[in-house]
Amino acid sequence: MSKPDTVLTSAVSEAANLLYEAARTGVAVAPVRNLIGERDLDAAYAVQEINTQRALAAGRRLVGRKIGLTSVAVQKQLGVGQPDYGMLFADMARTEGEEVSLKDVLQPKVEAEIAFVFGRDLEGDQLTVADLFRAIEFAVPAIEIVGSRIANWEIRITDTIADNASSGLYVLGSTPKRLSDFDARQAGMVMERQGTPVSSGAGSACLGSPLNATLWLAKVMARAGRPLRAGDTVLSGALGPMVAVAGGDVFDVRIAGLGSVTAAFAKE
Repeated sequence: MSKPDTVLTSAVSEAANLLYEAARTGVAVAPVRNLIGERDLDAAYAVQEINTQRALAAGRRLVGRKIGLTSVAVQKQLGVGQPDYGMLFADMARTEGEEVSLKDVLQPKVEAEIAFVFGRDLEGDQLTVADLFRAIEFAVPAIEIVGSRIANWEIRITDTIADNASSGLYVLGSTPKRLSDFDARQAGMVMERQGTPVSSGAGSACLGSPLNATLWLAKVMARAGRPLRAGDTVLSGALGPMVAVAGGDVFDVRIAGLGSVTAAFAKE
């Protein structure tokens, strides 16, 4: 039985408050699916939207989106048939060579991704892959530092959506390439920690291609009235398994045809 609207609205607000306080205090909370249910994706995105509006009201600058759950295997594990998305803000960006504090992300893990940066707005209700090609200005290798405000990463689909798709920070590489310069679908990836391989994969692991995932996002964002804009960065989804982070770790990612990117964590 579905919850009455007033009860659900109250639950959405409570879940948003819990996640907001977890991010503010650095203390993870119990799964919010206990409030909004395990299958109500609309409620989960409503939670995310409350905290997005809080961030914007506080002066944080929206600079893009991240796509999660681009692995079919992970989708099956969580019982869903599509990816999810979250917001990227300017204060989430870190640069290569800048040490990342473990205090900045709750329960951090890293993923290797291809990031696309847009040179044109991408709006309309009938977007095609050709529209996407025209809109993307360049791509760079990226490391997403995911985090969870849910204790022990004990998440289901509504938990991660509500929690801004388990976003944290991200690092972009410094070798921008045009789409014609590499094959996003075939691009192989290797991630090393202190020189030891810890994750590998390819673009095909990301909904068949990172471009497929990004087109999905563009359509969803256009329908939601918050289309991708020129200058936006899109983290298009993990190319391989995520890896837990410890203080002092240094991760190097190489993506064939695209280049490399490094993320270093402070010893704490």
